[in-house]
Amino acid sequence: MSIPSLEQLHAMGAAQQPNYDDPAAVAAAVARLRTMPPLVFAGECDELKAKIAAASRGEAFILQGGDCAETFVDATADNVRNKLRVLLQMAVVLTYAASVPVVKVGRLAGQYAKPRSSDMETRAVGGEQVTLPAYRGDAVNGFEFTPESRRPDPQRLLDVYHASASTLNLVRAFTTGGYADLRQVHTWNSEFVRNSPVGQHYEAMAAEIDRALTFMKAIGAADPDEFHRVDFYSSHEALLLEYEHAMTRTDSRTELPYNVSAHMVWIGERTRQLDGAHVEYFSRIRNPIGCKLGPTATADDALSLATKLNPTNEPGRLTFITRFGAGKIRDGLPALVEKVTAEGVDVAWVCDAMHGNTFEASNGYKTRRFEDVLDEVRGFFEVHRALGTVPAGILVENTGDDVTEIIGGGEELTEQGLAHRYESVVDPRLNRVQSLEMAFRVADMLRKS
Repeated sequence: MSIPSLEQLHAMGAAQQPNYDDPAAVAAAVARLRTMPPLVFAGECDELKAKIAAASRGEAFILQGGDCAETFVDATADNVRNKLRVLLQMAVVLTYAASVPVVKVGRLAGQYAKPRSSDMETRAVGGEQVTLPAYRGDAVNGFEFTPESRRPDPQRLLDVYHASASTLNLVRAFTTGGYADLRQVHTWNSEFVRNSPVGQHYEAMAAEIDRALTFMKAIGAADPDEFHRVDFYSSHEALLLEYEHAMTRTDSRTELPYNVSAHMVWIGERTRQLDGAHVEYFSRIRNPIGCKLGPTATADDALSLATKLNPTNEPGRLTFITRFGAGKIRDGLPALVEKVTAEGVDVAWVCDAMHGNTFEASNGYKTRRFEDVLDEVRGFFEVHRALGTVPAGILVENTGDDVTEIIGGGEELTEQGLAHRYESVVDPRLNRVQSLEMAFRVADMLRKS
């Protein structure tokens, strides 16, 4: 199975690609990337594929979370540790509630590019209207609104590689070196319950988890090694074809192509055209892959994408990540799930409860309501419960820091409070407390499910 060349992919009218002004510099960056060591290994991708297959059968649950768009300046040890910590805390709560393993997938070590609704952005600067290229993520250009910063720079593709490598090195060290010890993570959750007004609402469940851990230790069922380490996988939207193509390698075991920039990669809502370059590229790689489906997706769209992306119906190969919005999921999702299930398509259904619930606050900040995010997850579970199908997981955009980007939740953040610590360069994220509150609230849904 061969991968089409970059030239062939671009000839298909590849969407959401940067307009580079120096083809020679692009070629040089791509050539350098092709020589770099893999960031992940094909065998690890296969392990994740098997776990996603288990989630599609209800034997595991997927938690995918992290930044909407990573930035180079935030690729620090503290930030990576905080992101990992909050995901591990969420996973412990969900594991106990679901009584199945939670597959932990980070939106990190590669989530540096974002699709945009327009190629250009216009702002008032010094009394004049200035138009510059839109910010497409640190993989393409800078956030600062200047001609120099907004110029798409292919050297940034190499910067993505190095930032991703350092992030993955830290993640591997944390997840195997004792930082992710189950007992330690539970201690963090217990502190959240004791010390946070929000957390005190979940004291009963935290106490149940504590008793379960004590019981396992008492009967000798707690394997120190299993408690000490966790499996953690990376993922990102594979948007920039130069980067993803250069990071595609042939596995020496199987002679099949894998994208070695992440364990799992996905196609966005704006690039899932059936005859488009991204779908063609994804159909050739052997990683577990995802595809976003929003309100405009029909059941026939989903079936056609499944046929193209997973023609052999391989379990764990394809995940449909739905992003309808709280007001549309109960009406829009059933038709997709019903038809895909009736056709015998093997797919994992994951709920992205973030992207369909974004709006602009009265003070100009891009935000989301915590209750809308929660309601979309609730609707996701209701649809699957009614159809007798499996809700395989959730995707959240979150951070381990105390940012103020999403209104509501137990902290009752208001629109006026957004300005206090709004740090995202693209989309708003759940903060640390909101993430943990989300985990406990979803845990209740899992128990009922």
